[in-house]
Amino acid sequence: MAMQPGEIEALIKAALPDAQVTIEDLAGDGDHYAATVISEAFRGKSRVQQHQIVYAALRGRMGGELHALALQTSAPT
Repeated sequence: MAMQPGEIEALIKAALPDAQVTIEDLAGDGDHYAATVISEAFRGKSRVQQHQIVYAALRGRMGGELHALALQTSAPT
């Protein structure tokens, strides 16, 4: 069962309420997305730590309902 972009965004925003989230469906199949997430919560964290925060926000759906997610994360400038 594929995920909708709005569902991905809602999960991320639930964990990171201040986040600016942009979701792009890369293949049109609801399985392969790119996400840009900007949040103050990322400040001072490594890229790996930032991505771990986003994956935790997805509550175990990565690798199941959501097959692939290309992530770009950063703190606001």
